[in-house]
Amino acid sequence: MKNPTLNADSVALFSSKREDVLPGIVPQAEPSPCTDDSLFERFPRVYIFFRERCFRNDTTRIIRALWGNSQPAAATQLIELGCGPGFYSCQLAVRYPKISVTGVDRSMRQLDRAQRKARRLQVQNCRFARDNVLDLSHPDESFDVVLAARLFTVLPQQHQAVGEMYRILRPGGHCLIAEPRHALWASLPLQTMWVLARITRTNNGCREPGKATVLSSCAFSNLLASQPWQQLKTWQDGRYQYALCQK
Repeated sequence: MKNPTLNADSVALFSSKREDVLPGIVPQAEPSPCTDDSLFERFPRVYIFFRERCFRNDTTRIIRALWGNSQPAAATQLIELGCGPGFYSCQLAVRYPKISVTGVDRSMRQLDRAQRKARRLQVQNCRFARDNVLDLSHPDESFDVVLAARLFTVLPQQHQAVGEMYRILRPGGHCLIAEPRHALWASLPLQTMWVLARITRTNNGCREPGKATVLSSCAFSNLLASQPWQQLKTWQDGRYQYALCQK
């Protein structure tokens, strides 16, 4: 039996050389002088597929951790770092129309998908912007809630990112972080994109690693403890680990 192969049509399904960016996406801080050196730019549909079809939907867990059985205060300002295609940003905006949700990411292709999703869902309280999580364009103490899911899997400068989370969070605000615990499962999108990059011979200059970075429970706790939180709680649930921090 022959091994299955990807033909040109299959590769084209996941790749994207050029896509129009919808108005409404705010290009804030420039994270890199080049926007095409990322697998998430070259093959945006791959991560979208895994995020929306394969990975666990943690919306209910996020809500329970942040607000329990109560409702978020009206005019709550929430930012999702590394929002990708806007999976959580849009769901939270739909669930709580009185809060304001901002999703930021480096990839314009991912933000384009996020904006399309927001328009399809007709949410008015959700916006997306290109920004660098290592040097966010927002001033100190701008948000009541900071959310990040799967951010550290492709981010080497993790301590710097946590520092930015702390900086933009208001006193008394909460930061919720969700990270995978198993490298094999977490690496599937990266490995798939690298295979496509090699097939299409576009594997030069991409900044992403060959596999996802997964932190041990001890390393995860120590990373979050690098900031002077008032409260810090970590726990595990299945394939994921979580941290809830209060400033």
